[in-house]
Amino acid sequence: MKKYGAEFFGTFWLVFGGCGSAVLAAGFPELGIGFAGVALAFGLTVLTMAFAVGHISGGHFNPAVSIGLWAGGRFPAGQLLPYIISQVLGGIAAAAVLWVIASGKVGFDSTQGFALNGYDAGSPGGYSLTSALVAEIVLTAFFLIVILGATSKRAPAGFAPIAIGLALTLIHLISIPVTNTSVNPARSTAVAVVAGNALAIKQLWLFWVAPIIGALLGAGVYRFIGNSDD
Repeated sequence: MKKYGAEFFGTFWLVFGGCGSAVLAAGFPELGIGFAGVALAFGLTVLTMAFAVGHISGGHFNPAVSIGLWAGGRFPAGQLLPYIISQVLGGIAAAAVLWVIASGKVGFDSTQGFALNGYDAGSPGGYSLTSALVAEIVLTAFFLIVILGATSKRAPAGFAPIAIGLALTLIHLISIPVTNTSVNPARSTAVAVVAGNALAIKQLWLFWVAPIIGALLGAGVYRFIGNSDD
C-alpha cells in the first residue's frame, strides 16, 4: 500500500505542479512563465518526487511508464493495475484541487482551458490527429529509453531523477503546441474529467493509446540496445 500511496501522491504533484503552472501562471499578464516555464514545471515535478518517493515505488507517476517498465522487464505484471489506478486517482485529486483554486478567479472557465490535451480543434496550434499521434508515440518512446537507461545498473548512481526530469522538460518544449503534451494517460484523464470538456473527453483515447504504444516501442528499443543485466 505504501507503493500505491507513493504513486498517488507523486502523480498528484505532477498534475498539480505541471498543469497548475499552465493554468495559473503561464498566461499571467507580463510576468507569465510561458511554454518554457510550463515545460520546466513538469520536469521539476518528476525530478522532485522521484527523489522524494522513488525509493518507495520506483517513481513512475504515469501509466505508460509503468507499462513500459513492465515491457522492459523491470516491473511485475501483477502490480500494473493497482499502480495505474493509483496514478489516475492521484491525478484526478490534483485536478480537482487545481479547479478549486482556479475557479476563484472571476471569469474562469475550465472547459476552455485547464491544460487540456487534444488534436485538431483541441490542439493549441491546430495540429492534426496524425501529428498528435506521431508526436505522442515518438516522445513517449524516447522518454522510456531515457528512463530505462538512466535507471540501469551501469548508469551513474543517484542521477536518474535529474535525467528523467530534464527529459520530460524537453518533451514539453517540443510538443506543447502540438497536443499540450501528454505522454501520460493519467495526466490527460485527470484534467479532462474534472474540466468536463466534451471534446477533451472524446479525444482522450489518443492520450492512452499513443503513450502506451510509445512506451512499448521504447522498451523494445532499449532491450535491443541495452544489456540483459540492465
